[in-house]
Amino acid sequence: MRILLAFLCLFSFEVWGQKFQTETGRAVFLSEAPLSSFEGESENLNGLIDLDKNLLDFYLDLNTLDTGIGLRDRHMRENYLETEKFPFAEFTGELKNLPQLQPNQRTPVVAEGKFKIHGVERAMRVSGFLTKVNDKTLKLEANFEVLLSDHQIPLPKLVFYELAEEQKVTITATLSQVK
Repeated sequence: MRILLAFLCLFSFEVWGQKFQTETGRAVFLSEAPLSSFEGESENLNGLIDLDKNLLDFYLDLNTLDTGIGLRDRHMRENYLETEKFPFAEFTGELKNLPQLQPNQRTPVVAEGKFKIHGVERAMRVSGFLTKVNDKTLKLEANFEVLLSDHQIPLPKLVFYELAEEQKVTITATLSQVK
């Protein structure tokens, strides 16, 4: 989920040398299996973009994910994500080909880095959009897919707990300048 940070790094040259952060970004995953579709979400996405160093770092406490069904949440945490051993999902990376941002213009961006979940780290390239709201605020939007098998997350064996191999993730965050 630190992938969100990757998208925030693209900013206009007038704000170079600045850092932006959020503690209230939104992460949503969508599982679309043939017999069962559901979403999980969290409003606790944390992220930092350091424009001086061109670094991005986003993370999410997986224990904050909520699918709307407590039993499903517990099974997801205990049996599949194993949040006692692996409590966080994280993306650390950098933005590529930083364009100059114009006020209130949704600008496409690409981040490259490492995504880690369930103790397994993989290289990832994420596309999204960055909007310069004003000189002190950025808005990030990104979508990407996570294959559970890439991160050694087992699929449920019971049909009524059907989970898609590919999880569609959407992140949105408003980042504020760090003083």
